[in-house]
This record gives sequence, C-alpha cells and structure tokens, in this order.
Amino acid sequence: MEKARTSPADKVEAQKKKGKFTARERLQYLLDENSFFEIRTLAKSRCTDFGIAEKDLKGDGVITGFGRINGREVAIFAQDFTQLGGSLGLAHAQKIAYIMDLALEAKIPVIGLLDSGGARIQEGVDSLDGYGEIFYRNVKASGVIPQISVILGPCAGGAVYSPALTDYIFMVDGISHMFVTGPGVVKSATGEDVDFDTLGGSKAHSQKSGVCHMVANSEQDCFRQVRDLLTFLPQSCNEKPLSTTTIDSPERKTPIMEKICAMNPKMPFRIQHAIWELADENKFFEIHRDFAKNVVVGFIRMGGEVVGVVANNSDHLGGALDLHASDKAARFVRFLNAFNIPILTLVDIGGYLPGVEQEHGGIIRHGAKLLYAYSEASVPKITLVLRKAYGGAYIAMSSKYLRGDFNFALPSAEIAVMGPRGAIEILYSKEIKSAPKDKVEELKEKLTKEYAAKFASPYQTASTGSIDEVIEPSTARQRIIRALRILKNKRDPKNNPNKGNIPL
Repeated sequence: MEKARTSPADKVEAQKKKGKFTARERLQYLLDENSFFEIRTLAKSRCTDFGIAEKDLKGDGVITGFGRINGREVAIFAQDFTQLGGSLGLAHAQKIAYIMDLALEAKIPVIGLLDSGGARIQEGVDSLDGYGEIFYRNVKASGVIPQISVILGPCAGGAVYSPALTDYIFMVDGISHMFVTGPGVVKSATGEDVDFDTLGGSKAHSQKSGVCHMVANSEQDCFRQVRDLLTFLPQSCNEKPLSTTTIDSPERKTPIMEKICAMNPKMPFRIQHAIWELADENKFFEIHRDFAKNVVVGFIRMGGEVVGVVANNSDHLGGALDLHASDKAARFVRFLNAFNIPILTLVDIGGYLPGVEQEHGGIIRHGAKLLYAYSEASVPKITLVLRKAYGGAYIAMSSKYLRGDFNFALPSAEIAVMGPRGAIEILYSKEIKSAPKDKVEELKEKLTKEYAAKFASPYQTASTGSIDEVIEPSTARQRIIRALRILKNKRDPKNNPNKGNIPL
C-alpha cells in the first residue's frame, strides 16, 4: 500500500484526539494488506472562488480505489476530514460516482467511509448536484451489489441520504453523527436544545430511529465487523454466498429446542438462544441488534451454507409485530432475496401489537410490507413454529400460503386464529357466565385444553397441509439443514430478476 501522505500536523492531531484515524490509516485497517489500488489520485476542484485553488486539496478530499477484504475485491472510498473538513465538491463526488460505476460493472461490493462536514458551500449548487449523482448510483446499485456505509465522523444534511440508500450502516460510539439538521438549526427552528450525540449519535440511530444497523466501540472494532459481515455476502446478485467447511455435524442434536418445547407459551425467552443452538459453531451475526428487539434478524451458517434468520423474540413486547419490527424484518427479507440467501423463519408470535399508537402509526401499512416481502421472495424459505402462531401475524411470518417451501412445527406449537384462552371466552361466553363463580376458572381450563387439542394443535394444522411436518425438537438442526440441501438449486442467481432494496 502507498505510504500515507502527510496532512497538516494540527489537523491530524485533531483527528487523533477524537479517537479517529486518518483516511489512509482507515484503508490500511479495513483492507487486506497491500491490496489497495488507488485511482484518480490527482483529481482536483475547478472552483477558484474563496481561495479553494490555493488550498491544494489532496484528491479533492476523498481517496477512491479498490482493495480486497478476505481475499475478495471491493470498491471503496474514504473521505478525508483533514482536507477542508472532507466537504463534498463536484470533483469529490465525481470520484465517488466513478468507482461506483466501475463496481456496478465489475459486480463487486462498494464501501463508503464517511467523514465529512457536508456539501462544500464554496462550490454552490455544484456540490448539491454531486450528491444527486451519488444518490442516483446508490439506487441503480441497490439489490445488485452490496452497499455498506461506515460513518466515522459527521454526516449531515443531504449527505445522510446516500448511506440511507445503502444496505448496511455502521457507526462508532462517540465519533459518528448523522442528522439532516444540526443542533444549532434545531434550536433556532424549534427551540429544542440538544447535543450532537442525543440528536444523531450511534445510540439515537441504533436504538430509536433504526437508521444504524451496527455500532462499534472503536474504529478497529468497526472494521472487524465490516469484514465479518462481508463473509456472509456474495459479491453481487449474480452469485450465492461462499460455502465454508465446518466441524459442526449436521446431525448434532438441539436440546435447547426441547426445553423451548416444554415451556409455557406465555413465558418470554431470548430467541437468540434458539438461533445459537441451530447455527454452525453456535455463531450468529445479528443485524439491528438494538432496534425493534421484538424481531431478531441476522446471519448464521448451517452445514456451511449462509442462512438469513428472521425470528420473533418473546423477550421484548412478547415478540409481537409492531411498526418498526415489520419494517426491520421486511427490508432484511428483501435483502436476502436480492442476494440469493435462504431464509429461516422462527415463529413464536401472539399477533400484531395492539393499541391506538400502532393503529394511528400505520400498523396496517407497515405490516403489509412484511407480507409483500415474504410473498415476493423466491429464495429457499424454511419456517419453524416454536411455540405459538396466532392470527394474521402467523400468516405474515413466512406461512405456507406465502409460499414457504418447508414449514415445520414443534409438537407443543399452538397454531390458531387466536390464543385458546381468548377463543373459549368468546365461543363459550354463555356457559362461562352461567357457571358458578367457584367453578369458572376450572371450566375455563377445561375448555382451553379441549380447544387447544382440537383447533390449535400442530397435528391438526399438519393434517390440512399448512404445516409440512411436526418434528422432534432435538432434530431441528438436522431437519433444517436437510431441507436447505434439497432446496440448494431452487433458484439460479443469474435468472433472478433484479429488485432494488428500497429503504423501508
């Protein structure tokens, strides 16, 4: 790799004090050793106003080129905050647009390391036009090649919409900030007094807005996470993810699934325990960990093959689908479908989250996105009902009639229009009201058991074809891997019609 050029010492020192690397140091940490191939090194702004020509901006404040991560090619750009605050002018934007065009033609991922004060006001509308060029290419590349944005400083104004159009956004706690309008503008416009972290820091966007997918404690940790993520992704929509060898036997038993099967369906538990149990070497790369925790999504391997997991998490809001969980799951399903990654859906859901806030917030509109995503997906789809699957939410979670390929259930699963307890209170309301007070609870228990056995049993559902098989809990991993192998050639990536991964 080319030796890092020196920047004015005071600017570099300012970066270091914030816990930040220089742009070239970031490339060294992220890319395989000696793999960086820089292009358009000498590009410069044609702007002559406000002393821009005298500033001698190195590469117009951005480094662009190609490198390798885990031995595979990527296109990459790194904004240099020591060069006029990494501000984006027309030449800066053209450099980024050019490598994006090449990445799209070469069918390789594109990674942006963003650290910029925003549009270069000295260049006027030219800088805004530059953003337009980048946004257009983000959309053209969507669903065709993976796009990853790494926020390593400020990202403000119109600049935030390029990351928002990409597939995954990484932030570093304490140094990353994203917002459309900064604290000063917010105060003058609304009177709200807010600091940078509260307005647009990593916690705000990973926990509340859902803009950020992954948070790191340091830049080194962030680059490690990016490298890990790429191991699960293909280079483009024309490929499948790479297979790996594993020492974890496909025949391994899954005793935790037996414990889940024996649990009271109303008792919450962290679904990650089930995912770890099913995964090769018990490894799970979770996406959006701190946002909409009632649904868990991420990547595992099973039998050496990459699988995307979507799972209800009863440990948060009972695993119910709400506005944010529906959006989170739907966009992840659409990403998996775009990049030929099989989908494993783990169902443990009592329904959609009730309430005025949800209805007025558009749960109907947002919930429909998940129905659309699963129905559209043509990659292998395997579903396992763990404990409960009630109402319309059962249908939304990759049910047989959304064209799930293999739909399994554990023996204790309850699949019904609603929970047995609620159902009998409606169906047998007269009998319950007329029963002696000291016998009401006993009667409810009796009717609930009868209803569950007749109408909510997975065996009953399997008899109609809505469930393909009721499986032994200890064989869950074995059965899922077998199903994945059967479906391995379900879809040829090169015959897959491209679908953009629109932000939801």
